[in-house]
Amino acid sequence: MEKVVQFLKDAGAYYLATVDGDQPRVRPFGTAHIFEGKLYIQTGLAKDVAKQLLANPKAEVCAFKDGTWLRVAGELVLDDNREARVSMLEAYPDLKAMYDPDDGNTAVFYFRNATATFSSFTAAPETITF
Repeated sequence: MEKVVQFLKDAGAYYLATVDGDQPRVRPFGTAHIFEGKLYIQTGLAKDVAKQLLANPKAEVCAFKDGTWLRVAGELVLDDNREARVSMLEAYPDLKAMYDPDDGNTAVFYFRNATATFSSFTAAPETITF
């Protein structure tokens, strides 16, 4: 899982796909953090992305760097643990200008039943599950 998180961080941005009814929705994200052995992302509960994940947790992220792309598919589960929110904001201090662990809006989701696949045109795919 550390390799997955490092790739997402090194890529700088990745794209998160969710489901909105019968319509896929994709947007850029930048948070990737390991807390208590799980891969987390962060957003605000007021955002459509959080509402979509709460309605249907199936999601996928995709990132590209140096000729390799990474896809992580699974379920994103809301973690209401304050320590998880604090850990994310400590890992991404710039977010503290917009989020606080106790503001009722800061949300962290972790991947469950996830499969990460590294692919390129020059090497066989590498799959990691967590």
